Amino acid sequence: MTALLDFARALEFAAHKHIDQRRKGVRAEPYLNHLSEVAFLCAEATAGKDPVVVIAALLHDTLEDTDASYEEIEQHFGAEVAGVVAETTDDKRLRKAERKQRQIDAAPTASPRAKLVKLADKVSNLRSMAHSPPADWPLERKVEYFEWAHAVVAGLRGTDAKLESLFDRAYEDGLAELRGDTV
Repeated sequence: MTALLDFARALEFAAHKHIDQRRKGVRAEPYLNHLSEVAFLCAEATAGKDPVVVIAALLHDTLEDTDASYEEIEQHFGAEVAGVVAETTDDKRLRKAERKQRQIDAAPTASPRAKLVKLADKVSNLRSMAHSPPADWPLERKVEYFEWAHAVVAGLRGTDAKLESLFDRAYEDGLAELRGDTV
């Protein structure tokens, strides 16, 4: 299989699995928009030379947010992709606070590919939070999300300078926008 065909298969798989999901923000964008942004950021970071990380980026939320199984991802996309997806998946059986702390704790020891996906995911999430935050979240909760994402990314530093710069920009600009400061 070619990398392009594998990518198209992953896009179709992700679109099907997330078909009824929307982002939590006031714009309620299709969830696939987030997945495509994360994949695009990973593709740019690797100059298109690592299809495994790009495909894993498209699929990074399938285990935690859909009925997809690890075995299904491994069967369709191989052990490398499935491994990165598993490494970037939260265990939804845990309480939210524990899941968030695990992301902070696991970031420094994650594989290079998982670090790229996590970093791109945080860039996308902060951009979304700034431009289309959940309507029912008070400012304090939004700011707490930014601070938590910053703590996760602290453990990912040294992964990709451009993605880290994009994160820093999303962090600074997003907080300013949420607080109503001029950017």
